[in-house]
Amino acid sequence: MDVERVIEELYRLKPGDFVSARDGYVAQARKAKDASAAKAIAALRRPTRATWAANLLARERRDEAGQLLALGETLREAHRTLDAEQLRAAGHRRHRLIAALAREVAELARSAGQPIGDTVVHEVEQILHTVLADPAVAEEWSHGRLTAVPDAVVGFMGVPTPSVPPPPASTPPASTPSAPPPSGPGPSAPRPPAQAPSARPPSTPVASAPSSGPSRAARKEQRAAPEDEERKSAQARARQRDRVERARTAVAEADAEARRREEELRDAREAQRAAQAPATEAAERVRAVERELHDAQRAERGTRAALAQAASAVKDAERAAREAHSAAGRAARSLERVERQGEDA
Repeated sequence: MDVERVIEELYRLKPGDFVSARDGYVAQARKAKDASAAKAIAALRRPTRATWAANLLARERRDEAGQLLALGETLREAHRTLDAEQLRAAGHRRHRLIAALAREVAELARSAGQPIGDTVVHEVEQILHTVLADPAVAEEWSHGRLTAVPDAVVGFMGVPTPSVPPPPASTPPASTPSAPPPSGPGPSAPRPPAQAPSARPPSTPVASAPSSGPSRAARKEQRAAPEDEERKSAQARARQRDRVERARTAVAEADAEARRREEELRDAREAQRAAQAPATEAAERVRAVERELHDAQRAERGTRAALAQAASAVKDAERAAREAHSAAGRAARSLERVERQGEDA
């Protein structure tokens, strides 16, 4: 069995048709004694509605899918090279492209007779974002074989999270960067040494540092805190989606099993109905034969009675005949005697 052809065919089906078609191919492979094919096909997972819809885009809109894959390469390269300008430009393009592709996916699903709601569209957007970040997901999606909504990612898979330099701060006042005066008067000191103590406090960097805002490390920590919260929230949502997806898969498989059992019940009932007609006909024949047998037995009893009467009549006739013969013999002998007497006279 050509497993690749079967996989391609299965993942082109609607999610509701996947399980029964997959099980049918598994049965064919087992019947053909192709254990490896049966195992490979049985391991295939039914795609969710979101992954099925996203796979439609990869199959039906090759040019748009190629744009997304190319943008993913650009973004990953920008992360590797820490090109802030390229990251900002590609990021703007990413949001516009994913929004447009999500609308295209919704239209494709509607045309295929499987319209999707806002929740599924949101999952499609998450898939497309992950395609940009994760080369493995991108590879699976490009072949139209994605089966589950991947976890949301923060940053890019296999690429260190870059530290994009913040925009340059506004030029501080002239007094802010001034360093404390060197120990001992120099030739360039604008004031006499006697005035240095009174001028020192405003030029001290300790007093002026807060005016320039938080340090780079503090800013990084401030940025990292919401990112950590967002990552944790995204991971929690991803885990919840995974639980929901597993539950949906279990429901779908249970529904498919119930449908198979209903089909078996329907086939059994049809077989029962098909066997019922011959059984009814045979029963009618048995009843007809039983009626014929009853009539024949009754006729036999009647003929036996008639036979008994005839036998009795035969006996009576035989006895009467014997008696008649005896009477005739006696009459004949009596006649002889009379004739002899007459001759003697």
